[in-house]
Amino acid sequence: MSEEESRPTEDPLQQAESLLERLERTRQELESTQDPDRAIEILSELAEIAKEVEAALARAKKEAG
Repeated sequence: MSEEESRPTEDPLQQAESLLERLERTRQELESTQDPDRAIEILSELAEIAKEVEAALARAKKEAG
């Protein structure tokens, strides 16, 4: 279970802020790495964050009606 799924009652705005912070930290790590293997791992992390953003948007849209 992802970090996102473990907090289903979190406010959508707080969720978005949390995901944005994770995205920024991960992006900075990607920019600073010189290791190609680590860069691939980081890109996988970014893809996972993108999935979480998509799920959060779907939930917010559903809650909005």
